[in-house]
Amino acid sequence: MNFTIFPAIDLRGGKVVRLKEGDPARMKAYGDDPAEMARRWLTMGAKWLHVVNLDGAFGEGDGANQSALVSILKTAKEFGAAVQFGGGLRSLDSVTRALNLGVSRIVLGTVSVEQPDVVVSALENFGVEKIAIGIDARDGVVRVRGWQSDGGISAQDLALHMRILGLRTVIFTDVSRDGMGHGLNIPATRVLADISGLDVIASGGVHTLDDVLAAKEAGLAGAIIGSALYEGTIELADCLRQSE
Repeated sequence: MNFTIFPAIDLRGGKVVRLKEGDPARMKAYGDDPAEMARRWLTMGAKWLHVVNLDGAFGEGDGANQSALVSILKTAKEFGAAVQFGGGLRSLDSVTRALNLGVSRIVLGTVSVEQPDVVVSALENFGVEKIAIGIDARDGVVRVRGWQSDGGISAQDLALHMRILGLRTVIFTDVSRDGMGHGLNIPATRVLADISGLDVIASGGVHTLDDVLAAKEAGLAGAIIGSALYEGTIELADCLRQSE
């Protein structure tokens, strides 16, 4: 299993932003040109981008930020890179539209809890390589609808259920660490991978190169880096080189 680093581009109102613990009231904007931000990370050597439509996640429709997504996809295509995309995709139609735009892998979150049949249909229609599940948890319990609501299921139970459905890839985020720079929750992420047998990408809290290397050493599938890139506490080119 190759270890993959995913620079994160979170979109809200067409801007590149970061939130702390998923709280829309604790938002910081880092630019109004998502394509240029994508180019920045791709020029440094990234092969994947992790793009999130925060407006969609907060229930404002999966069409929000579409022009920004299209511009990112166009830039990624120039570099031969792939885009992993999620946020507000809560129907098979929305998954289909995103894939038709050129997204390489869809990340489903809320529907995995509320409408698992959508996950089943997506896997049947597009295959396991095209579909991942985002498991976002606080104190081990899944959060849904932009992390604003309790999903009523543990992260481990959801992962096991997704494995039964045929899923292979999970992005696990410890919500309490996201955007806080306190380091990844490696123990919880590793346990999730061990119990589920899935390929788990770690997210939430990366601050330094050591955090990324710890994820690789733990045998995880990859790590998503957000605020650390934008605040300059980690150099992407160095990170990519040392994690090969």
